[in-house]
Amino acid sequence: EEIEKAGAGAYFTDHGRGVYPQSAAGTPFTAAALQVKGDPIVDLTENLAAEQKARGTYEYLIQMADDPDVIEPLKFLREREVVHYQRFGEALRKVQDYLQEPRLFIMPKPEFMNNR
Repeated sequence: EEIEKAGAGAYFTDHGRGVYPQSAAGTPFTAAALQVKGDPIVDLTENLAAEQKARGTYEYLIQMADDPDVIEPLKFLREREVVHYQRFGEALRKVQDYLQEPRLFIMPKPEFMNNR
């Protein structure tokens, strides 16, 4: 009864007490939301954006909550997103610096070419 009153009857029917990743609106998780291009600058920039979106979500949840036992963990999670953002920013800076460095790769001659 409590589950149905809370509006989670369909969820409980499908998933029981198990965790099923979905949005607050009930949209199931999909890997289509993950963006990876194989370019470290693009991928790190995407990570930076994801951390900011998560931080914003925690901000909204904190604004909606009135229970200190809910607000405190949300503040911790929000701060964690800030730290992640800072670390991804540092990684991006290192990658950008690395890509600006001139490099010379010296490769040994393959064994089969030694007789030529």
